[in-house]
Amino acid sequence: MPKIEYPAYDLIEVDVDETTHVGQLTLNAPKKLNALGVAMLTEMRDGVNRLNADRNVRVVILTGAGRAFSAGADLTEGATGTGVADHLQQDHRPVLEAILRAPKPWISAINGACAGVGSAYGMICDLSVMAEDAYIYQAFAGIGLIPDGGATWLLANALGRKRAYEIIATGEKVAADKCLDWGLVNRVVPSDALLAETRAWAEELAQRAPLSLRYAKASLRTASTSDYGAAYDREVELQAIAGSSHDSQEAIKAFREKRTPTFEGR
Repeated sequence: MPKIEYPAYDLIEVDVDETTHVGQLTLNAPKKLNALGVAMLTEMRDGVNRLNADRNVRVVILTGAGRAFSAGADLTEGATGTGVADHLQQDHRPVLEAILRAPKPWISAINGACAGVGSAYGMICDLSVMAEDAYIYQAFAGIGLIPDGGATWLLANALGRKRAYEIIATGEKVAADKCLDWGLVNRVVPSDALLAETRAWAEELAQRAPLSLRYAKASLRTASTSDYGAAYDREVELQAIAGSSHDSQEAIKAFREKRTPTFEGR
């Protein structure tokens, strides 16, 4: 398969470690607290799609440069009314859904503010590591708006309707310890160790069977939107695919030979 090439972006950075099979996409507009405008989202769409297609990348980290993960929408662009609707559908949705439906796990490394529509990017990742001084913030009620980027769905699925509405209605800056306690993130770490801790976890996951990670993610996506029967059927479907894979046979062979399996993602 041809090697995936990454262009030199202006507002994001993409790094791939071919030894550990870990990729990283960094929002790189620190002076604007990584506010999400059309230009950045265009680059993100390209970067996310390339990382998802890169067979050498098994796990991806999403983070922000500087003091914030993302302060939310770039308000200097001034979209209103139907312009906002078009922006959400045309610019945000393709990026968010590409992460949601990616054939590999994405881990958000949340530093500083994870606010507004930026919070959707932190929450939509499959796993989240949060700096101890970071927070998730739904600022919309104070400016006469509602959460967007699918944040209502993400919050309701993680917290239930009542806690989700509480966070939205009060505009609370939800601190890292509460995010961990309420299940919005997986781990909280010292701020100066955020990327190191996240990368160590990503490298550990990258040693797992890629197809197992892929199909478990797909199965959970079905489970979060379906009843028991549909989720069961999806498990059966994906288990049949995983069970007939090269990696599954390699794992069985390695077990018999008392060695560590070598996974290839096929």
